[in-house]
Amino acid sequence: MRIAVTGSIATDHLMTFPGRFVEQLVPDKLDKVALSFLVDTLDIRRGGVAANIAFGLGCLGLRPLLVGTAGADFADYRGWLERHGVDTAGVAESALHHTARFVATTDLDMNSIASFYPGAMSEDTGIDLGSVAGRAGGFDLVLIGASDPAAMTAFTAQCRKHGIPFAADTSWQLASLDGEEVRDLVDGAAYLFCNEYEATLTERKTGWAGGEIVEHVGVRVTTLGAAGARVDRRGEPPIIVPPVPDVAPQEPTGAGDAFRSGFLAAIAWGLSLERAVQLGNMLAVHALETVGTQEYELRPARLGERLTAAYGPQAAAEVAEHYS
Repeated sequence: MRIAVTGSIATDHLMTFPGRFVEQLVPDKLDKVALSFLVDTLDIRRGGVAANIAFGLGCLGLRPLLVGTAGADFADYRGWLERHGVDTAGVAESALHHTARFVATTDLDMNSIASFYPGAMSEDTGIDLGSVAGRAGGFDLVLIGASDPAAMTAFTAQCRKHGIPFAADTSWQLASLDGEEVRDLVDGAAYLFCNEYEATLTERKTGWAGGEIVEHVGVRVTTLGAAGARVDRRGEPPIIVPPVPDVAPQEPTGAGDAFRSGFLAAIAWGLSLERAVQLGNMLAVHALETVGTQEYELRPARLGERLTAAYGPQAAAEVAEHYS
């Protein structure tokens, strides 16, 4: 199964605030917030949702095709991704803009405040997936991740035009999209990925209740943080998968992207939805326990041990058939 991943390609600037944001907010002054935080650490890392997801898929041996636009400063990043199993032939380099920048500050409760500069990502609207597919020999699924909103809409339309199944993953762009745009991006998706907050916001913006959204997509996947994840399908009981136990969180950025990598890898291998969520949870934990979205390492033996402890030997055996 060949997977193409669209969305942001960025450099992450990750900072840690040794306090709690909630203690700095004055409820009756939220309309005039003016805050700055003295942070303990600054880590500059490779990131962007598409690159993060492609990295995880590459580490699992799937050779995904990364599609997007980066700046002329992308050469080292391109080499890193290629060394980790990612096909970067679908990445164009801008002559005008730097690679996108993501800046996030995380507090002691793992809450984050972040901002994003699109840079070269703003040129994603010039990419034609049909042409990319032709050069790449086609693909079986396109994950449409958060990028320039116009590009996300265009990629969705191109998938429909060319009959390519797609997964919708609006993530951090959801806040900037209106109801019509969200409905367009979601309708007909083979998979819809959201965290719990995004799932509620998707319902509010589309005007569709949870059951109605399931009528518009093949599989709805909702990550629940420390509570695990849930899968909903039309006419089927929900699949609820508990979290991985004994986690030592370090930095939350990229955990959701890693989840998508594990989930999609299992789907590509033909495993069940339950196994897909279990592997997704496991990769999310790897990212959560590491500072930097692409700094975690996957070792088959250790992965098997943790899968066994969390979900039983059968789960570990089925994954080991494809990654060992």
